[in-house]
Amino acid sequence: QVQLVESGGGLVQPGGSLRLSCAASGFSLDYYAIGWFRQAPGKEREAVSCIASTDGSTYYADSVKGRFTISKDYAKNTLYLQMSSLNPEDTAVYYCAAASVCAQVLGVRSLEVWGRGTLVTVSS
Repeated sequence: QVQLVESGGGLVQPGGSLRLSCAASGFSLDYYAIGWFRQAPGKEREAVSCIASTDGSTYYADSVKGRFTISKDYAKNTLYLQMSSLNPEDTAVYYCAAASVCAQVLGVRSLEVWGRGTLVTVSS
């Protein structure tokens, strides 16, 4: 069964850090662009980050650049998102998604597979 399962969300204070994980099964992340998007309550989906399958290039939304780091463990077939300096505007459900190219992941369109999401709440 092809699926992505996110984990690692939770409640964190402003300025804190969290690491999200996305475990893939039924397919290899080696052959897909893989990344994250998020959706805050009452807002539209927003691209967060992506890592390309071709050369490992990484892409970040301006809102998270310098604070978030995307990485992939090929042996574990797992994607990560290290988040630091979190602020309340980062509160959202975070989804991982796979597509042919990062433009699709970042555009949140033509996704091959995506997970159910993990909730991140940044609050004091």
